[in-house]
Formats: sequence, C-alpha cells, structure tokens
Amino acid sequence: MAGGLLAGCADAAGPAGRPRDPSPGRGPAATPRPAPLTSALPSTAPPMSAPPARVTRAAIVARYGRTAPAGWGFTAPGVVTELPAAAGRAVALTFDACGGPGGGGYDRQLIDLLRAREVPATLFLNARWIDANRARFDRLAADPLFEIANHGTRHRPLSVAGRSAYGIAGTRDAGEVYDEVAGNHDKLTALLGRPPRFFRSGTAYLDDVAARIVTDLGERFAGFGVNADAGATFTPAQVCRAALTATAGSVVIGHMNHPAGGTAEGMARALPALLASGHRFVRLSDAVH
Repeated sequence: MAGGLLAGCADAAGPAGRPRDPSPGRGPAATPRPAPLTSALPSTAPPMSAPPARVTRAAIVARYGRTAPAGWGFTAPGVVTELPAAAGRAVALTFDACGGPGGGGYDRQLIDLLRAREVPATLFLNARWIDANRARFDRLAADPLFEIANHGTRHRPLSVAGRSAYGIAGTRDAGEVYDEVAGNHDKLTALLGRPPRFFRSGTAYLDDVAARIVTDLGERFAGFGVNADAGATFTPAQVCRAALTATAGSVVIGHMNHPAGGTAEGMARALPALLASGHRFVRLSDAVH
C-alpha cells in the first residue's frame, strides 16, 4: 500500500529533499519525528475547564527573569508533538499563518479543500495576519470545522536568552516571552469570546523556560511530528510524500498563508489516501485535554 500511496504524489519536481524549518523559506530543518493518526469527522471539543487566573508580566519576570534555559529546539517538557494513545488512528492537521512582510497571504484553495473533504484542522494565526485578514478570520472563527490557536504577536522564536532560529530574532527575556504569548492571547480572547488553548511560536522553536511560561499563561505549546511543507517551500509532490509519513497520533504542521506554494495541491493528493487507509482527522482540542 505504501508504494501505491507514494506513487500518487509523483510529479516532475523530483525527490522531496530534506525537510526544512516550518517557517517559510527559512533554511534546513531537523527531520520530523513520525508520531501516532485516524476517517470520520470528530465531534465538537469537550467543554474546557475554567482558565487559570491571569498571571501578570511582572510575576513572570520575577519568577523566570534569572532562570537559565537548559535546551533549545522543537521540543521541551509539556510540548505536544503527538496525540494521546486514546486518540487511536487520529491525525491532527495544523496550519500556520505567520503574518508580517510576505506572510499575510491566504491559501483559499487549502481551506476550500478542507471544507470540501470535511477535514477539521487547528489554525495557528499570528496577530499581524489577523489584522491583515480580519474578514477571513471572522469566517474561519465561525466555522466549527476549525479551531483557532495562538501563533504569537510578532512571530518570534520563544527564548528567554535572545536565541534566534533561521535568521529570525527570538524574544530576549522572560518579559518578551510574555509579550509574544499574551499579546495575541488577549486579541484572540477578545475576538473569539474565549481564550485559545494552544500556542506555537514563530519557527516553532522554544527553550524549556519559555515552555513553562506558556503553561503559566494557560496555553499548551503545540509542536509537530510531521513537517508537511517545510515553511510552504515544498512542491506538491514533496508535500504529499511528507504528509503520507503521518501515522496514528501524528501532529502535522503546514502553512495556510502562502497560496502560491505547494501545500494545497499536495494535501489534495495526500488526504484521500490517508482517509482510505483508515485514518481520521481531529482538531487538537478534540484529542488533547
């Protein structure tokens, strides 16, 4: 079956090549680790528990301002990189919209594909993308097929020590980590009438101290196990082949802000094969509680 699935991805673009950073056009990325996947549309997410009392910026700085991080990369304690085993053969598709110069586009073909196939997804939206696409945001937020999540205020890697990733300057300290998470958290809470449950930083990089700050602010950091489009730089065939590496429980990352990229066409090739092989798709909140 694997040979048949991959054959459906073929085009003249050649081999998929090495996976790259999940942010658009930002150099090579670590090879994504396959994680656990599932063909029916899931039910709505269960009721959320009451969010914790809001932590202030001053409290975060006092708590973490002198704490040195021990790691830097795509994972840290508490980061969601795969779905719980109870999710069975479910797969979570997640798509980022990064905003800012060159990042404010909208891949209508991709969103129309998900709607036509009734495939749910979690959409990580940056504050700048929302500002540039307010009417589109409103339509996406009103569609129960999609869950809206936090992709940061300025799309920065999340660091308490000024680390950068793929040429993008990260936050410089605990206070800036707070600003990056809380700024868009507040925007989304006001627009949605409820706080977002999940956060992903620009480039998906973070350190372990920043991960603790995200948790303290009432969100879960969502990583990934399958990098489907390498920051919207993959061809359709490469996207298809990458998506078909998803297994039961995989969290798949792609982009919905580059309509000229290969994401929509590649996912259009991969989704029928994944559904036919017994997988179903869920939003993160449908599986991660």
